[in-house]
Amino acid sequence: MARTKKYNETEVAEKAMNLFWKNGYGNTSMQMLEKEMGINKFSIYSSFGNKDGLFLKSLDCYKSRLFVLIDKLIKSTDGIPAIKEYFYDFVDFTRDTKNGKGCLVTNTANEIGLESEEKIPQVLKSFTDEIKQVFADKLRDKRNNDLDKIEEQADYLLISMFGLSSATRIFSEDQLKHYIENIFKNI
Repeated sequence: MARTKKYNETEVAEKAMNLFWKNGYGNTSMQMLEKEMGINKFSIYSSFGNKDGLFLKSLDCYKSRLFVLIDKLIKSTDGIPAIKEYFYDFVDFTRDTKNGKGCLVTNTANEIGLESEEKIPQVLKSFTDEIKQVFADKLRDKRNNDLDKIEEQADYLLISMFGLSSATRIFSEDQLKHYIENIFKNI
């Protein structure tokens, strides 16, 4: 007879997400996860398969948090000003974590790269492609039909977002504001 789980998978995945976000994927051990999540290795393996499976579930939790900002951007009809507002909202989002942890996706991409054949880099790449597409859609809102220019600017914004994600970990509000304002002088 199967045992009944005495924990909520989403709640323990959120705890794991915060630990991965704080320490990085490689520096987060199974022992640390057990302690933080309040469940044993058997339960982790039973629910998530392995550390990678747990990390992927943690990424889902992260994306659901971030989706509030992304959804706001998608629904906006303001084009480039909406993207700029997203950048500022993102800074606030990273500051809400109280640890100055930056962006879980960016941190992980910087740690493990995107070129591997593993599932995690594929999920990270897919997520960044989604964000780039949202940027491209908003750039089209300004009645720009030059697809090459839109692609170029969407890449620029995505890479700028990666820079901003890392910068939120160490730079002041004023420095981040200067960075964002200069990004949008080039669009």
